[in-house]
Amino acid sequence: MDHARHRTVREHWTAFRESPFLPAVVLLLILAAAAGLFAGSYCYAMANPAPRHIPVAVTGHGESAHLVQALDAGLDTSLSVRHYAAYASARAAVEEQREFAILVLQGDRAQLDVAAAAGASVSRLLAQAAPIAGQKTGVPLTVRDIKPLQPTDPQGLAIFYISLASVIIGFVGAIQLSVHARALNAGERICFTAAYAVLGGLSICAVVDGLLGVLDLPFRESWAICALTMFTSGMVFTMFNTLVGRWAMIPTWGLMVLIGNPSSGGAVSWPLLPSPLGLIGRWLPPGASVNAQHTAIYFRAHQHVLPFIVLAAWSLVATTIFVVWRHRHPGGRDTAPAHAR
Repeated sequence: MDHARHRTVREHWTAFRESPFLPAVVLLLILAAAAGLFAGSYCYAMANPAPRHIPVAVTGHGESAHLVQALDAGLDTSLSVRHYAAYASARAAVEEQREFAILVLQGDRAQLDVAAAAGASVSRLLAQAAPIAGQKTGVPLTVRDIKPLQPTDPQGLAIFYISLASVIIGFVGAIQLSVHARALNAGERICFTAAYAVLGGLSICAVVDGLLGVLDLPFRESWAICALTMFTSGMVFTMFNTLVGRWAMIPTWGLMVLIGNPSSGGAVSWPLLPSPLGLIGRWLPPGASVNAQHTAIYFRAHQHVLPFIVLAAWSLVATTIFVVWRHRHPGGRDTAPAHAR
Protein backbone atom coordinates (compact mmCIF):
# COMPACT_ATOMS: atom_id res chain seq x y z
CA MET A 1 0.00 0.00 0.00
CA ASP A 2 2.75 2.44 1.03
CA HIS A 3 4.81 1.45 -1.98
CA ALA A 4 1.88 2.15 -4.29
CA ARG A 5 1.26 5.51 -2.59
CA HIS A 6 4.95 6.54 -2.98
CA ARG A 7 4.88 5.48 -6.61
CA THR A 8 1.77 7.57 -7.19
CA VAL A 9 3.41 10.60 -5.53
CA ARG A 10 6.53 10.15 -7.69
CA GLU A 11 4.43 9.87 -10.80
CA HIS A 12 2.49 13.05 -9.92
CA TRP A 13 5.74 14.91 -9.19
CA THR A 14 7.31 13.72 -12.46
CA ALA A 15 4.24 14.81 -14.38
CA PHE A 16 4.24 18.21 -12.62
CA ARG A 17 7.97 18.69 -13.20
CA GLU A 18 7.61 18.02 -16.92
CA SER A 19 4.54 20.22 -17.27
CA PRO A 20 4.49 24.01 -17.88
CA PHE A 21 3.14 24.48 -14.35
CA LEU A 22 6.51 24.10 -12.58
CA PRO A 23 8.21 27.09 -14.25
CA ALA A 24 4.94 29.02 -13.87
CA VAL A 25 4.90 28.38 -10.11
CA VAL A 26 8.60 29.27 -9.83
CA LEU A 27 7.96 32.52 -11.71
CA LEU A 28 4.99 33.27 -9.47
CA LEU A 29 7.20 33.03 -6.38
CA ILE A 30 10.07 34.95 -8.00
CA LEU A 31 7.78 37.79 -9.13
CA ALA A 32 6.22 38.06 -5.68
CA ALA A 33 9.66 38.29 -4.08
CA ALA A 34 10.90 40.70 -6.75
CA ALA A 35 7.99 43.07 -6.11
CA GLY A 36 8.88 43.35 -2.45
CA LEU A 37 12.60 43.64 -3.12
CA PHE A 38 12.03 46.30 -5.77
CA ALA A 39 9.93 48.47 -3.47
CA GLY A 40 12.25 47.82 -0.54
CA SER A 41 15.48 48.66 -2.36
CA TYR A 42 14.17 52.02 -3.58
CA CYS A 43 12.59 52.93 -0.25
CA TYR A 44 15.76 51.93 1.61
CA ALA A 45 17.90 54.16 -0.60
CA MET A 46 15.61 57.09 -1.31
CA ALA A 47 12.68 57.42 1.09
CA ASN A 48 14.59 59.11 3.91
CA PRO A 49 18.12 59.96 2.76
CA ALA A 50 20.48 60.70 5.64
CA PRO A 51 23.93 62.22 5.23
CA ARG A 52 26.99 60.14 6.15
CA HIS A 53 29.79 62.57 5.41
CA ILE A 54 29.71 65.60 3.12
CA PRO A 55 32.95 66.99 1.64
CA VAL A 56 33.07 70.74 2.26
CA ALA A 57 35.83 73.21 1.44
CA VAL A 58 36.70 75.99 3.90
CA THR A 59 38.49 79.18 2.86
CA GLY A 60 38.96 82.73 4.08
CA HIS A 61 39.78 84.10 7.52
CA GLY A 62 37.75 83.55 10.65
CA GLU A 63 36.71 80.95 13.19
CA SER A 64 35.30 77.90 11.41
CA ALA A 65 35.25 75.27 14.15
CA HIS A 66 32.01 76.43 15.80
CA LEU A 67 30.23 76.83 12.49
CA VAL A 68 31.27 73.37 11.34
CA GLN A 69 30.15 71.85 14.64
CA ALA A 70 26.80 73.62 14.38
CA LEU A 71 26.33 72.40 10.81
CA ASP A 72 27.28 68.89 11.93
CA ALA A 73 24.66 69.02 14.66
CA GLY A 74 21.99 70.34 12.30
CA LEU A 75 22.69 67.66 9.70
CA ASP A 76 23.24 64.81 12.16
CA THR A 77 26.42 63.94 10.29
CA SER A 78 30.07 64.84 10.07
CA LEU A 79 31.33 67.26 7.47
CA SER A 80 34.55 66.20 5.78
CA VAL A 81 36.31 69.56 5.93
CA ARG A 82 39.34 70.55 3.88
CA HIS A 83 40.95 73.98 4.12
CA TYR A 84 42.01 75.87 0.99
CA ALA A 85 44.31 78.88 0.94
CA ALA A 86 42.41 80.60 -1.85
CA TYR A 87 38.79 80.66 -2.94
CA ALA A 88 39.82 79.84 -6.52
CA SER A 89 41.31 76.53 -5.36
CA ALA A 90 38.15 75.66 -3.44
CA ARG A 91 35.98 76.54 -6.44
CA ALA A 92 38.15 74.33 -8.68
CA ALA A 93 37.60 71.45 -6.22
CA VAL A 94 33.83 71.95 -6.57
CA GLU A 95 34.13 71.95 -10.36
CA GLU A 96 36.05 68.66 -10.13
CA GLN A 97 33.28 67.32 -7.81
CA ARG A 98 35.69 66.68 -4.94
CA GLU A 99 33.77 69.12 -2.70
CA PHE A 100 30.02 69.75 -2.44
CA ALA A 101 30.13 73.24 -0.90
CA ILE A 102 32.47 76.05 0.15
CA LEU A 103 32.33 77.71 3.58
CA VAL A 104 33.75 81.18 3.02
CA LEU A 105 34.90 82.85 6.26
CA GLN A 106 34.67 86.66 6.24
CA GLY A 107 35.79 87.71 9.73
CA ASP A 108 32.64 87.96 11.85
CA ARG A 109 30.47 86.81 8.95
CA ALA A 110 30.40 83.73 6.71
CA GLN A 111 28.96 82.54 3.45
CA LEU A 112 28.09 79.02 2.38
CA ASP A 113 28.38 78.43 -1.35
CA VAL A 114 26.44 75.32 -2.34
CA ALA A 115 26.41 73.60 -5.73
CA ALA A 116 23.00 72.16 -6.58
CA ALA A 117 24.41 70.71 -9.79
CA ALA A 118 26.92 68.67 -7.78
CA GLY A 119 24.11 67.14 -5.72
CA ALA A 120 20.66 68.67 -5.43
CA SER A 121 19.69 66.71 -2.31
CA VAL A 122 22.95 67.61 -0.54
CA SER A 123 22.57 71.25 -1.53
CA ARG A 124 19.05 71.41 -0.10
CA LEU A 125 20.14 69.91 3.22
CA LEU A 126 23.05 72.32 3.57
CA ALA A 127 20.86 75.31 2.66
CA GLN A 128 18.33 74.31 5.33
CA ALA A 129 20.95 73.76 8.03
CA ALA A 130 23.05 76.87 7.36
CA PRO A 131 20.72 79.58 8.81
CA ILE A 132 20.16 77.51 11.97
CA ALA A 133 23.91 77.04 12.41
CA GLY A 134 24.44 80.78 11.96
CA GLN A 135 21.85 81.58 14.65
CA LYS A 136 23.38 79.11 17.12
CA THR A 137 26.89 80.50 16.72
CA GLY A 138 25.94 84.15 16.38
CA VAL A 139 27.71 84.32 13.01
CA PRO A 140 25.52 85.61 10.16
CA LEU A 141 25.67 82.89 7.52
CA THR A 142 24.30 83.51 4.05
CA VAL A 143 23.77 80.88 1.36
CA ARG A 144 24.18 81.14 -2.39
CA ASP A 145 24.12 78.58 -5.18
CA ILE A 146 27.25 78.84 -7.32
CA LYS A 147 26.36 75.91 -9.61
CA PRO A 148 22.58 75.85 -10.05
CA LEU A 149 20.58 73.22 -11.87
CA GLN A 150 19.01 74.02 -15.21
CA PRO A 151 15.68 75.81 -14.59
CA THR A 152 13.73 73.18 -16.55
CA ASP A 153 14.96 70.45 -14.17
CA PRO A 154 14.74 72.07 -10.72
CA GLN A 155 14.83 68.76 -8.82
CA GLY A 156 17.80 67.39 -10.75
CA LEU A 157 16.04 64.11 -11.59
CA ALA A 158 16.14 64.19 -15.39
CA ILE A 159 19.61 62.62 -15.53
CA PHE A 160 18.38 59.73 -13.37
CA TYR A 161 15.46 59.17 -15.75
CA ILE A 162 17.78 59.25 -18.79
CA SER A 163 19.99 56.63 -17.19
CA LEU A 164 16.99 54.54 -16.09
CA ALA A 165 15.61 54.52 -19.63
CA SER A 166 19.00 53.54 -21.08
CA VAL A 167 19.45 50.68 -18.60
CA ILE A 168 15.96 49.19 -18.84
CA ILE A 169 15.55 49.51 -22.62
CA GLY A 170 19.08 48.12 -22.94
CA PHE A 171 18.29 44.76 -21.38
CA VAL A 172 14.67 44.66 -22.58
CA GLY A 173 16.03 44.98 -26.12
CA ALA A 174 18.33 42.01 -25.53
CA ILE A 175 15.37 40.01 -24.18
CA GLN A 176 13.35 40.82 -27.29
CA LEU A 177 16.22 39.78 -29.56
CA SER A 178 16.32 36.46 -27.74
CA VAL A 179 12.58 35.98 -28.23
CA HIS A 180 11.95 37.37 -31.71
CA ALA A 181 15.37 37.03 -33.37
CA ARG A 182 16.49 33.82 -31.73
CA ALA A 183 18.36 32.59 -34.82
CA LEU A 184 20.93 35.42 -34.70
CA ASN A 185 24.48 34.17 -34.33
CA ALA A 186 26.92 35.66 -31.84
CA GLY A 187 28.41 38.36 -34.08
CA GLU A 188 24.99 39.31 -35.46
CA ARG A 189 23.50 39.54 -31.99
CA ILE A 190 26.31 41.85 -30.82
CA CYS A 191 25.89 44.04 -33.92
CA PHE A 192 22.13 44.37 -33.47
CA THR A 193 22.59 45.13 -29.76
CA ALA A 194 25.00 47.93 -30.71
CA ALA A 195 22.59 49.16 -33.40
CA TYR A 196 19.55 49.51 -31.14
CA ALA A 197 21.81 51.08 -28.48
CA VAL A 198 22.97 53.77 -30.93
CA LEU A 199 19.44 54.48 -32.19
CA GLY A 200 17.95 54.29 -28.69
CA GLY A 201 20.53 56.72 -27.31
CA LEU A 202 19.77 59.13 -30.15
CA SER A 203 16.04 58.84 -29.44
CA ILE A 204 16.46 59.54 -25.71
CA CYS A 205 18.58 62.65 -26.29
CA ALA A 206 16.35 63.93 -29.10
CA VAL A 207 13.23 63.67 -26.93
CA VAL A 208 14.76 65.05 -23.70
CA ASP A 209 16.60 67.93 -25.36
CA GLY A 210 15.05 68.70 -28.72
CA LEU A 211 11.39 67.73 -28.23
CA LEU A 212 10.75 68.47 -24.53
CA GLY A 213 13.60 70.87 -23.76
CA VAL A 214 14.01 69.38 -20.28
CA LEU A 215 17.81 69.54 -20.41
CA ASP A 216 20.29 71.39 -22.56
CA LEU A 217 22.53 68.44 -23.40
CA PRO A 218 26.02 68.31 -24.88
CA PHE A 219 24.30 66.26 -27.56
CA ARG A 220 27.06 64.08 -28.97
CA GLU A 221 28.56 63.23 -25.59
CA SER A 222 25.19 62.52 -23.99
CA TRP A 223 24.21 60.39 -26.99
CA ALA A 224 27.44 58.40 -26.69
CA ILE A 225 26.87 57.85 -22.95
CA CYS A 226 23.27 56.67 -23.48
CA ALA A 227 24.34 54.36 -26.30
CA LEU A 228 27.20 52.86 -24.28
CA THR A 229 24.86 52.38 -21.30
CA MET A 230 22.24 50.62 -23.44
CA PHE A 231 24.83 48.38 -25.07
CA THR A 232 26.33 47.49 -21.70
CA SER A 233 22.92 46.67 -20.24
CA GLY A 234 21.99 44.57 -23.25
CA MET A 235 25.25 42.61 -23.15
CA VAL A 236 24.92 42.03 -19.39
CA PHE A 237 21.58 40.30 -20.00
CA THR A 238 23.12 38.35 -22.91
CA MET A 239 25.96 37.25 -20.63
CA PHE A 240 23.57 36.00 -17.98
CA ASN A 241 21.44 34.35 -20.66
CA THR A 242 24.56 32.46 -21.70
CA LEU A 243 25.41 31.44 -18.13
CA VAL A 244 21.99 30.63 -16.63
CA GLY A 245 19.67 30.35 -19.62
CA ARG A 246 16.00 31.24 -19.23
CA TRP A 247 16.49 32.56 -15.68
CA ALA A 248 18.84 35.33 -16.90
CA MET A 249 16.32 38.01 -15.98
CA ILE A 250 16.82 37.37 -12.27
CA PRO A 251 20.53 38.35 -11.98
CA THR A 252 20.10 41.09 -14.59
CA TRP A 253 17.20 42.67 -12.70
CA GLY A 254 19.02 42.30 -9.39
CA LEU A 255 22.25 43.87 -10.63
CA MET A 256 20.89 46.66 -12.80
CA VAL A 257 17.58 47.58 -11.15
CA LEU A 258 17.46 46.41 -7.53
CA ILE A 259 21.05 47.46 -6.74
CA GLY A 260 22.34 49.55 -9.64
CA ASN A 261 19.63 52.19 -10.06
CA PRO A 262 19.03 53.04 -6.35
CA SER A 263 22.80 53.32 -5.80
CA SER A 264 23.48 55.33 -8.96
CA GLY A 265 23.42 58.73 -7.24
CA GLY A 266 20.87 60.02 -9.73
CA ALA A 267 17.87 60.48 -7.44
CA VAL A 268 19.81 60.79 -4.16
CA SER A 269 23.42 61.97 -4.07
CA TRP A 270 26.04 59.46 -2.97
CA PRO A 271 26.85 61.20 0.37
CA LEU A 272 23.20 60.66 1.40
CA LEU A 273 22.93 57.00 0.41
CA PRO A 274 23.37 54.16 2.92
CA SER A 275 27.08 53.32 3.11
CA PRO A 276 27.09 50.05 1.09
CA LEU A 277 25.12 51.60 -1.78
CA GLY A 278 27.22 54.75 -1.77
CA LEU A 279 30.39 52.68 -2.10
CA ILE A 280 29.37 50.25 -4.83
CA GLY A 281 27.09 52.48 -6.91
CA ARG A 282 29.76 54.11 -9.04
CA TRP A 283 31.21 50.70 -10.01
CA LEU A 284 27.94 49.48 -11.54
CA PRO A 285 26.68 50.49 -15.02
CA PRO A 286 23.75 52.69 -13.84
CA GLY A 287 26.00 54.66 -11.47
CA ALA A 288 28.70 55.06 -14.11
CA SER A 289 26.08 56.28 -16.58
CA VAL A 290 24.66 58.87 -14.17
CA ASN A 291 28.15 60.02 -13.22
CA ALA A 292 29.27 60.48 -16.84
CA GLN A 293 26.04 62.18 -17.89
CA HIS A 294 26.00 64.47 -14.86
CA THR A 295 29.57 65.65 -15.45
CA ALA A 296 29.00 66.09 -19.19
CA ILE A 297 26.02 68.38 -18.58
CA TYR A 298 27.18 70.48 -15.62
CA PHE A 299 30.99 70.11 -15.40
CA ARG A 300 31.98 69.80 -19.05
CA ALA A 301 35.59 70.88 -18.57
CA HIS A 302 36.16 68.27 -15.84
CA GLN A 303 34.86 65.01 -17.31
CA HIS A 304 36.23 61.92 -15.55
CA VAL A 305 37.47 58.81 -17.32
CA LEU A 306 36.35 56.39 -14.56
CA PRO A 307 32.66 56.06 -15.56
CA PHE A 308 33.64 55.28 -19.15
CA ILE A 309 36.13 52.68 -17.93
CA VAL A 310 33.41 51.09 -15.77
CA LEU A 311 30.91 50.90 -18.66
CA ALA A 312 33.56 49.66 -21.10
CA ALA A 313 34.77 47.02 -18.61
CA TRP A 314 31.26 45.64 -18.04
CA SER A 315 30.67 45.59 -21.81
CA LEU A 316 33.98 43.85 -22.50
CA VAL A 317 33.51 41.20 -19.80
CA ALA A 318 29.90 40.50 -20.79
CA THR A 319 30.73 40.31 -24.51
CA THR A 320 33.77 38.10 -23.92
CA ILE A 321 31.79 35.62 -21.80
CA PHE A 322 29.05 35.51 -24.43
CA VAL A 323 31.50 34.92 -27.29
CA VAL A 324 33.58 32.30 -25.46
CA TRP A 325 30.54 30.31 -24.28
CA ARG A 326 28.21 31.20 -27.17
CA HIS A 327 27.43 27.48 -27.67
CA ARG A 328 25.55 27.68 -24.35
CA HIS A 329 23.47 30.67 -25.41
CA PRO A 330 19.94 29.70 -26.42
CA GLY A 331 19.44 30.45 -30.11
CA GLY A 332 21.75 30.86 -33.06
CA ARG A 333 21.74 28.76 -36.20
CA ASP A 334 23.95 26.35 -38.07
CA THR A 335 25.82 28.30 -40.75
CA ALA A 336 27.72 25.32 -42.18
CA PRO A 337 26.97 24.36 -45.83
CA ALA A 338 24.27 21.74 -46.32
CA HIS A 339 26.69 19.03 -47.49
CA ALA A 340 28.89 19.63 -44.40
CA ARG A 341 25.88 19.31 -42.12
